[in-house]
Amino acid sequence: MSGRRPSRTQVGIVGAGPAGLLLAHLLALRGIDSVLVELRSRAYCEARQRAGVLEQGSVDLLRAAGLAARLDREGLVHGGICLQFGGERQHIDFRDLTGGRTVTVYAQTEVVKDLIAARLAAGAALEFEVTDTEVADLETGRPVLRFTSADGVRHEVTCDAIAGCDGFHGICRPAIPAALVSG
Repeated sequence: MSGRRPSRTQVGIVGAGPAGLLLAHLLALRGIDSVLVELRSRAYCEARQRAGVLEQGSVDLLRAAGLAARLDREGLVHGGICLQFGGERQHIDFRDLTGGRTVTVYAQTEVVKDLIAARLAAGAALEFEVTDTEVADLETGRPVLRFTSADGVRHEVTCDAIAGCDGFHGICRPAIPAALVSG
């Protein structure tokens, strides 16, 4: 594990994609401790190809969180696009349509690299290549995150809350007790 190996934390986070990593960073900015676990390797997470365009709100949030140094250096601000139909080219100006907002071409892969680097630089708990991840006691005030680290050690972390940032097919979604699911 990068950082410490606690048996207690405020928030257990499952999934080191953009959502889990950014959540961990935002919590840390507010003095809230977290443990972050990920099934895949760091190399896999940093190479996984996903979206390549960030909306203005995402860029603003990354800047406010102090995570946009490389994005500001390397990202390409895009104020519009051109569409062509029937031989006619039409410019769609994002700024005119959205009150000045733009998109930035900066791959999600790069955002993940930036977020991982920030987490590791802070010495915060980040565990890659975990197996046998479980979340339990979700209906209590002390849910538990269990996992086996890459070195084969089994961990049990008592949490105040668990955030399932492991996607639709992850382990967290089906673990939510039916009584806690609305709609």
